[in-house]
Amino acid sequence: MNIPAPNPSSKTKKSFFHSVITNLTFWVLISIIAGVLLGHFSPENGVKMEFLGKKFIQLISIFIGPIIFLTIVLGISGMGNLKKVGRIGVKALAYFEVVSTVALAIGVTVAYVFKPGKIDKAGLAIGDASQFTKGAAEHFSWLQFFLSNFTLQVLLAAIVCGIALNFYQKREQTILVLERVSKVVFTGLKYVMYLAPIGAFGGMAYTIGKFGLATLIPLGKLMLCVYLTMALFVFLVLGSILKYYKISIFSILRYIKEELLLVLGTSSSEAALPSIMVKLEKMGCSKSVVGLVIPTGYSFNLDGTSIYLSMSVLFIAQLYDVHLSFFEILSVIGILMITSKGAAGVTGSGFIVLASTLTALHKIPVEGLAFLLGVDKFMSEARAITNLIGNTVATIIISKTERDFTELNLSSVSEE
Repeated sequence: MNIPAPNPSSKTKKSFFHSVITNLTFWVLISIIAGVLLGHFSPENGVKMEFLGKKFIQLISIFIGPIIFLTIVLGISGMGNLKKVGRIGVKALAYFEVVSTVALAIGVTVAYVFKPGKIDKAGLAIGDASQFTKGAAEHFSWLQFFLSNFTLQVLLAAIVCGIALNFYQKREQTILVLERVSKVVFTGLKYVMYLAPIGAFGGMAYTIGKFGLATLIPLGKLMLCVYLTMALFVFLVLGSILKYYKISIFSILRYIKEELLLVLGTSSSEAALPSIMVKLEKMGCSKSVVGLVIPTGYSFNLDGTSIYLSMSVLFIAQLYDVHLSFFEILSVIGILMITSKGAAGVTGSGFIVLASTLTALHKIPVEGLAFLLGVDKFMSEARAITNLIGNTVATIIISKTERDFTELNLSSVSEE
């Protein structure tokens, strides 16, 4: 009796098929496509899906506070060197300021060269920008920024607790308890992330259903410029920084592809905050660096937002044929270096920052914001994705400079 030899190719096909259908990235991508189709062909039902995206982000937000707190407290108490904590903080803030300024400069340069605002504004849809222009005259307040930023509040509390724990007599026992709690929290997050496709579907269906793909056509030039600038920043600026440390930007993007798709679907970089912290630790970054850099970066290292804000200022100036001198363009960058820090953690804050920046210049009509409202939602994905990549790179670089980075094979880690 002849027994047929096993067919290795059929096993390979089964294994490939199994790996695909059990991959979260695959289902998030399918959900995004399904959301686009529903929003486009049935806008009313697409808009109704908003609650799915919102509920998922709310669910993820429950984990943000505990994960930031536990990661930082365990990181600082495990470090045993408070000077190192201060050094990491100073390095991170210096890096954020330099890279964010580069992002602002690139946004201004691309907008100046390609002139996306040189179009007929008569055919553009006008939104109601009054809710953002009302508070435009108010000066930027660091106290208000802190009080409205939950991530920063948790960060400060965790740093204080982490430092205090170093001087506590029962430090070891407390750390053991916190480590057990941390395992429970991260296990809970793991199961919640299985709902990511539902959140991505809801977010994308709502965006397309509410604003429609047709709204992209009149401001297509601006959209193209924004996405082009974000790509230049990621691949040229961040890619060059990583290349100096012999790391490929493409390997990093492949490693965090799940988080990138999640952000694309939900239009929120916060949706990926807990899982990106987990991945960076698995990748080889130390707990202390991840805990300090990522939460701080979510408030101070908004590269995508910086690019968008600088381009929007020039877009509105060009729309109204307002000529800006070289000194005034430098002033735009200088003002945004401060005001852009207030664009974190509050819905619509980007427009408030834009309004306050335009008011400070006393030359560009604040009413120009109304032309951006219809297309802003489609650019929020690019902003959020660039912000996420920027903070991922920042964490790796700070870990590298601190020699706290364990070289690992990214593909093998991502398969775990």
